[in-house]
Amino acid sequence: MRPPPRRAVVLDGISTSGENKVRDSLIEATGEAGLNAKVIALRDLEVAACQGCFGCWIRIPGECVIPDAGRDAARTVIQSDLAVFLTPVTFGGYSSTLKKAVDRLIPLVSPYFRRVGGEVHHRPRYRRHPRLIGVGLLDRSDPEAETVFAQLVERNAINLCTPAHAAVVVRTDEEPAVLRQRVRGALKEVGIQP
Repeated sequence: MRPPPRRAVVLDGISTSGENKVRDSLIEATGEAGLNAKVIALRDLEVAACQGCFGCWIRIPGECVIPDAGRDAARTVIQSDLAVFLTPVTFGGYSSTLKKAVDRLIPLVSPYFRRVGGEVHHRPRYRRHPRLIGVGLLDRSDPEAETVFAQLVERNAINLCTPAHAAVVVRTDEEPAVLRQRVRGALKEVGIQP
């Protein structure tokens, strides 16, 4: 019996459609690893900011109360084996487009707490959570921004109860073969290989 196809979701937080080379390299590398990737181009969707109302924990547990693309993105993430955050790196962080979508993933965790590495974090809501890769784009090398980005991805991985995570920062002027190789390295780091 063949194993079920592995699913990946790319939350594309790039505000323009101009970075097709990076997106295409990412999709190609995930395909080589046996993943069927779905790209959610956040720039084309209405995703409201999280209201902080706790409705996803109290009123309708596990689902955001805002009926928009943010709710659908969270559902797709939890049904995936790999979630990829694709974003330009802005002062070490995510684009505002991606940040709104990441904030809306809070229904994927429980309102109850546990200790992780001596810190208090939410418990997982589901038995299975996807692995996480953050792919950041920079026009030029910026070691400080790259370090902050890697730390942000790590903190989000802990908060989202992911079993493994990786962060990679690529330059927009890199050749597609180099981009694919860097994504392959991140996939290997989270335990996904062809």
